[in-house]
Amino acid sequence: MADISILILTYNEEKHIARALKSVAPFAKQVFIVDSFSSDGTVEIARSMGAVVLQNKFINYAKQFQWGLDNAPIDTTWVMRLDADEIIEPDLAKEIAERLPLCGEDVAGVNFKRKHIFMGRWIRFGGRYPLILTRIWRRGQGRIEDRWMDEHMIVWGGRTVTFQGGFSDCNMNDLTFFTEKHNRYATREAIDVINQRRRLFARDVDLSSDETSWQAAIKRFIKEQVYNRIPFQVSALLYFLYRYFIQLGFLDRTEGLIYHFLQGFWYRFLVGAKILELERSIAHLEDAGQIKVELSRLTGLRIE
Repeated sequence: MADISILILTYNEEKHIARALKSVAPFAKQVFIVDSFSSDGTVEIARSMGAVVLQNKFINYAKQFQWGLDNAPIDTTWVMRLDADEIIEPDLAKEIAERLPLCGEDVAGVNFKRKHIFMGRWIRFGGRYPLILTRIWRRGQGRIEDRWMDEHMIVWGGRTVTFQGGFSDCNMNDLTFFTEKHNRYATREAIDVINQRRRLFARDVDLSSDETSWQAAIKRFIKEQVYNRIPFQVSALLYFLYRYFIQLGFLDRTEGLIYHFLQGFWYRFLVGAKILELERSIAHLEDAGQIKVELSRLTGLRIE
């Protein structure tokens, strides 16, 4: 067992939480659940499996996760971020248990190679594997970016290494859940882009390869400095065609077509359309406070 604590955010995750907890049981010393007042059996399942459950009102993922880091009684050397619908596969669990205690003081964080499982198929193409994400860091040497969307872990005080074992994002809900979730994501991302343009509130703007995975840093730069400057009517279509043909997304077969179209075209187009809609709604306002109030009214989000 490694000297590591796992931090998981939940809201109505009774379908996934037991699976996630079982996947970290071979190596985790502590597991903390930060729950957004679930109305299903999530909390009871988590407690029955030995997790410590804290509850806090949800604003956005970044603020909720940072609240967990600041308030959970974590006393281990290492901390790990895991989503409720993610799985640490047995080979990665073994690698964490064996390799993590051997990491020298120069290592501040560990990256994983995430797989995405969609409609039962591992999406291997279209630039979706491997997604290299920083998920383990030394306690006191990591925080989450303060953003409404696309938040990553920032680590400092050392280098990061990449473990090779299996790490899967495998949500068991249906396409209705998928589209509803991405509709909510699109609103959050639209808020983030508008804030990037108008500087309404504090937002992390720098993600360097020294602090997290180089892949995340490069993608962030391209997205914010190139993609977001192209009209969404063009950029969404070009992005889908790039993923599906240049990055060989068509090799993911029928499930891949559905996934790459929904996530690579429909979602990107929806984000752009929401940005346009919200920008039109606040065009007559100049005061940042009034804009935040109006955006909160329009989206139902607590924008602070």
